[in-house]
Amino acid sequence: MENVHLAVEDEDLYSGYNDFNSTFFTEELENDIGFQQALRTSQGRRPLMTAKLPGTAIGGRPLASSFGSRVPLASSAGRPVTGAVQEGAARPMTSIRAAGYTSTMMRGSTFDTLGQHRGPAPPLEGKNEDAPEEKIKIMEKKVNDLIEESCMAYSSGASQLALEKAKEARRKEQALVRQREQSGTADHINLDLTYSVLLNLANQYEHNEMYPEALNTYQVIVKNKMFNNPGRLKVNMGNIYFQQKNYPKAIKFYRMALDQISNAHKEMRIKIMQNIGVVFLRMGQYSDAITSFEHIMRESPNITTGYNLVLCNYATGDREGMKKAFQMLISVPLGIDDEDKYIPATDDSSTNMVIDAIKNDKLYQMERDKKAQAEKYIMTAAKLIAPAIETSFASGFDWCVDMVKASQYVELANDLEINKAITYLRQKDFNQAVETLKTFEKKDSRVKSVAATNLSFIYFLEKDYDQADRYADLAMNANRYNPAALVNKGNTVFVKQDYEKAAEFFKEALKNDSSCTEGLYNLGLTYKRLNRLEDALDCFLKLNAILRNSDQVMCQIADLYEQLGDLQQAIEWLMQVISVTPTDPHILAKLGKLHNDEGEKSQALHYYSESFRYFPSNINVITWLGAYYLDTQFCENAIQYFERATLIQPTQVKWQLMVASCYRRSGNYQKALETYQNIHRKFPDNVECLRFLVRLSTDMGLKEVQDYATKLKKAEKTKEIQEQRVRSGRESSSRGRRGSREGSAGISTPVLTSPMKSSITGTFIFLTSAVGASASGLLEQADKSSEHCG
Repeated sequence: MENVHLAVEDEDLYSGYNDFNSTFFTEELENDIGFQQALRTSQGRRPLMTAKLPGTAIGGRPLASSFGSRVPLASSAGRPVTGAVQEGAARPMTSIRAAGYTSTMMRGSTFDTLGQHRGPAPPLEGKNEDAPEEKIKIMEKKVNDLIEESCMAYSSGASQLALEKAKEARRKEQALVRQREQSGTADHINLDLTYSVLLNLANQYEHNEMYPEALNTYQVIVKNKMFNNPGRLKVNMGNIYFQQKNYPKAIKFYRMALDQISNAHKEMRIKIMQNIGVVFLRMGQYSDAITSFEHIMRESPNITTGYNLVLCNYATGDREGMKKAFQMLISVPLGIDDEDKYIPATDDSSTNMVIDAIKNDKLYQMERDKKAQAEKYIMTAAKLIAPAIETSFASGFDWCVDMVKASQYVELANDLEINKAITYLRQKDFNQAVETLKTFEKKDSRVKSVAATNLSFIYFLEKDYDQADRYADLAMNANRYNPAALVNKGNTVFVKQDYEKAAEFFKEALKNDSSCTEGLYNLGLTYKRLNRLEDALDCFLKLNAILRNSDQVMCQIADLYEQLGDLQQAIEWLMQVISVTPTDPHILAKLGKLHNDEGEKSQALHYYSESFRYFPSNINVITWLGAYYLDTQFCENAIQYFERATLIQPTQVKWQLMVASCYRRSGNYQKALETYQNIHRKFPDNVECLRFLVRLSTDMGLKEVQDYATKLKKAEKTKEIQEQRVRSGRESSSRGRRGSREGSAGISTPVLTSPMKSSITGTFIFLTSAVGASASGLLEQADKSSEHCG
């Protein structure tokens, strides 16, 4: 302060040159309490000045002055002045007149923008919601929200909720129209909103299959000439008639829509003409359909129309038309770039990251699906017309292959030749199939793997397991990740009874393709052979989740539960099989056996009777039924079953003896005697028949009794000699026959599934176990009881 006073007194001309405007000094701002407070209150905005500094313009800019007339802004000992708010300091104002500042305000005057020294600011004027225009705006917003909610509900699968929202939007829109009419603003009705409401309502009616209501709503839109382009909605109406199978009306509305759409909308017209062609195809008017499809293929070809054109020409039997249509089909441009764009061209890591990101994006997936659909249509069309366009299907396939090789789908030629071999296989022409497949041994790895897989399958069917194993190895060497080749390899190992190794191949196939049902099925069979029943059950339960309602899989599950001792679960799964195949006699017999094991004779009788009704030649079922009725003293009912067994096995004397026994037990001795006499004529050395003849003759007082007694003694002596010979031979060779029995007790070769790399897949075969073990016991018991009834 002393230096300042001296400078003023001495009138130093150079005083003030070392002073500066602290407004622009920012180094000490972080220590400025006022500035930090302004930052906190104004959220980072530049703080307003509270007073106009002397010697500065508005906003803190220095005013121009004469030399030496500058006034120091602050003393060297005082606190630097900043633009921050300070206690007791007034705030300068740089706003406009409307904020309360005028140019006539004196320097140093205060203006409080925060309203601290004035009264409270007047509140903002709110909207008057009771005003008619405000009500109308609110109602329009509600209608738009309802339309949006309806569309979102339909996109999430809630069709019923979407319809309810659409109806509510229609009700509110009608109330909105009435509101405008009452307010006198009917000229300002929002037609776009009305159109949106009606169109959404019609769509939701259609999605909920309420076709009459949808047609009425579409008619309301079409008949209103105030709407723009209502004629296009006749396409929607034609679609509804198509869904109702009212094809003449569908064509009528499609043609009306076609007349009302200008030629400028080419794509729209093409789609409508495609619909017309499909309707003609459904009606069987193939000539009209061909006309529509040919026009589309000339103007704007596409894969679907080309395929439909092939079908129509095939239906009419026009060979040249089929060839022409197939050539059009393979000439359709897909508009898909080469896949080389997904291969990195440089070592730039950023470029490679971008390529990796787009390798499986939505666009690439769409391109891949489009290409797969085109290949599927071409393959199907070739397989369809190949037998029809030439004198033999082989010549037709060769023509299709030549056409495909000259097109953009050249990679499909090999697949067509593979299908040619598969067709030979379906016709059971194995030699031609093998010759065709062997031509691929020198092709690229993918084709070689496919051909070798099919060759392995063919040789496996022919039980040439060495060749099947060789081609399975060839297929695996060409493509180690081919699940079908691994399954075939596992099958060849399985028949050699190397079950552990076979399981490894099946598990590897599942690792490469978790949906390989053949591998999973065969793995379950392998675990059964290894007596790993729990693991086998797990495999078949997984397979049942993939192949719903597969009777073979459910039979395997039931068989495993039976082996595990859970008969109730086995019965439950067999009941599911019956729901799928209710006339399977083997499953019905199996159910009868399980119920019999559980002691439920009535249920067992029901299922055995049903099995006999569908297949009256199952000797085990016949045995059980005959023994059941014999045991329950219904001998008349048992006779029909034993007579059926006699017809099936006429050389087996036991069935005829059982028929005679039934007659005897029922009291019909004369019929029993005649039956025994017939048996004696066919089997004169049968001891049991002679015994019953002696008994009946004695009881009935016949003179032939002595003759039968003599024959009986002779037959018994002959039988005794034969038994002695058998016993002596058995004792001498007991060890060898024991070893033979042990060797023959091995498990028979299973039926495996062998996949083919094409449309042919392996067949699942479930062999039901034999039934009638308990029936045999009943039969023996009944036979013994009949001997004591003589």
